[in-house]
Amino acid sequence: MQNEKIIVNKTCKNCEASFEITDKDLEFYEKISPIFQDKKYFIPTPTFCPDCRQQRRLSFRNERKLYKNKCRASWKDVISIYSPDKPYIVYDQKEWWSDKWDSIYYWINFDFNRSFFEQFEELMIKVPHSNLVLLGNENSEYANFVWNSKNIYMSNDLLWCEDILFSDTMKYSNNCLDCSNLDNSWNCYESIFWENLINCKFVNYSKKCYSSSYLFDCENLNNCLFCVWLKDWSFKLLNKQYSKEDFEKIKVDLQRNEIYEEIKKQYFNLLSKYPRFIKNIWSENCIWNNLLNSKNSFYCFDSIEIENCKYCITAHSMQNCMDTTIHNPDCNYSYESVSWWKLTKSYFNVLCWNSSNISYSSEIFDCKDCFWCVWIRNKSYCILNKQYTKEEYEKLVPKIIEHMIESWEWWEFFPSSISPFWYNETLAQEYFPLTKEEIIEKWFKYKDGEEKDFTWNVYEPLDISEYNENVVWKEKANENIHKLLNGILLCKESKRPFKIIKQELDFYIKHNLPIPNLHSDIRHLNRMKLRNPRKLFDRKCDKCSKEIKSTYSQNREEIVYCEECYNNEIY
Repeated sequence: MQNEKIIVNKTCKNCEASFEITDKDLEFYEKISPIFQDKKYFIPTPTFCPDCRQQRRLSFRNERKLYKNKCRASWKDVISIYSPDKPYIVYDQKEWWSDKWDSIYYWINFDFNRSFFEQFEELMIKVPHSNLVLLGNENSEYANFVWNSKNIYMSNDLLWCEDILFSDTMKYSNNCLDCSNLDNSWNCYESIFWENLINCKFVNYSKKCYSSSYLFDCENLNNCLFCVWLKDWSFKLLNKQYSKEDFEKIKVDLQRNEIYEEIKKQYFNLLSKYPRFIKNIWSENCIWNNLLNSKNSFYCFDSIEIENCKYCITAHSMQNCMDTTIHNPDCNYSYESVSWWKLTKSYFNVLCWNSSNISYSSEIFDCKDCFWCVWIRNKSYCILNKQYTKEEYEKLVPKIIEHMIESWEWWEFFPSSISPFWYNETLAQEYFPLTKEEIIEKWFKYKDGEEKDFTWNVYEPLDISEYNENVVWKEKANENIHKLLNGILLCKESKRPFKIIKQELDFYIKHNLPIPNLHSDIRHLNRMKLRNPRKLFDRKCDKCSKEIKSTYSQNREEIVYCEECYNNEIY
């Protein structure tokens, strides 16, 4: 790491891997350490390595698993991220945000004869939780972590989007299906990373591309197919230039399955011959992958406009933070948190908004100077949801910190054992997959999926043209549509049943796409496989032999360049 001096090498108490602590790390810990009654309570160096710290945080984040549950305020049926077999009280969005109740009612006194984490778990079980995390949306009941969006279905982590189905991690995008990590994109299908994609299918790690399919690492392409590593072109196939007339003829020929499959085979062969490198776009002095407009950030991933950050994942417009996961605009001096947006001096928190100087809390909104709380809003000087005066608060907090130091809990993130979610329904399982035996051995929570037998007849989808009234008779198309939308399909890989909804079918018809034969969860996992691991490896540039850090390990087959060699060839 540039301009950082290694002070000590530590061994992770969880996985026994070696990791480094630098002088810059120590400066950060010292800067954010709280002061009470003129005494600074120093944050010690972490005991977990960066990967295990991230895994532990992700075990508190369920984004995609939805269940039928009951709102305990109205007893109405709701869709929830909390399965009904868990002990947590669930309210629907309307009840949870209402003024009919106050979470302060559930306060408990801190017990100095018990561990903090034990007491915090007790408070989490007592205080009602929102069934989903949704803010300012319309017609988006089957979604989670979605803000100011419309017509969202089975999607998560979206901001300012509309008509998005089976997708995740998107901003300012419309009419997309089965996509991930896209910004400012429209009419896209099965595409991941980056931005400004319009009418694109199977486009990965590209930007400013239009009416194109099967692209990798391209920029500003229009009407191109099966291309790799290109910039500022139109009417190319397999990186070869064609006239507009010839290109249109090729598009017609590609409708024949045997030609399509042969071209696709050539595309993947072409892809294997082109070099890769860590994707840091318009970024300065950064290490790791998929960074955009960032500066002085190390070991960070999938982030935009971050500065002076380290070990941060999926962040946007954030400065001076370390060990955070999924932070959105206006976060500063946040540490070991899984949160959402607008936080300052936030430490060891889960899902907090628009707050400052809060620690060891969950679901905090518009608060400041609060410790150890669950779902409070517009409050200050609270401990375990109990209201104190400023003077009482500043006397009691140091005593609790001293107690946590003695019990070895101070400045450790919440243990995964008190997460409200099973490990295998969280993001941790996606990025750190474990078997059932490994999950149990490592003291995570685990529950087997409920296998349900069904006796319905399995529907076999027809060619997409059979549902299009512009191709077949309207009466026949309507009959086929009725059978499809009311039928049960069987995933060819997982053997799980699934259904097609009307909005989804409309998308397939509009874009002439086949009905999928895989469950949406399997399609999501297949997109995940297109991403590199969130891990750095030491290797050499395959062109100049320079020592580099890369998310491609040395034993992988891809050709990997350093950034300088890569840019010299592509631009």
